[in-house]
Amino acid sequence: MPSSKEYLDFVLDQLSYLDGISYRAMMGEYIIYYKGKIVGGIYDDRFLVKQTKSSRLLMPEAPLEIPYEGGREMLLVEELEDRGFLVKLFNMMESELVKK
Repeated sequence: MPSSKEYLDFVLDQLSYLDGISYRAMMGEYIIYYKGKIVGGIYDDRFLVKQTKSSRLLMPEAPLEIPYEGGREMLLVEELEDRGFLVKLFNMMESELVKK
């Protein structure tokens, strides 16, 4: 089931405190970029981020979920209402990600 534009808009609003957020639609889902680096995406109206040392440290209990068939496991972000947490998460993850 493709993700809704409304869910994308909600996630982007929650990330609005960060400069450098962008996204790209891909096959009914959305890839989320931070400063030109893929940090995660929206899949089936779930916000998932890549597994990095920082994301595991900040979300040790986060469930691992498959974004799409054949995809690598990613962490489900459950703290979407906490903008301060999202800023910290993205800033800590940024140095661990490869620029695309």
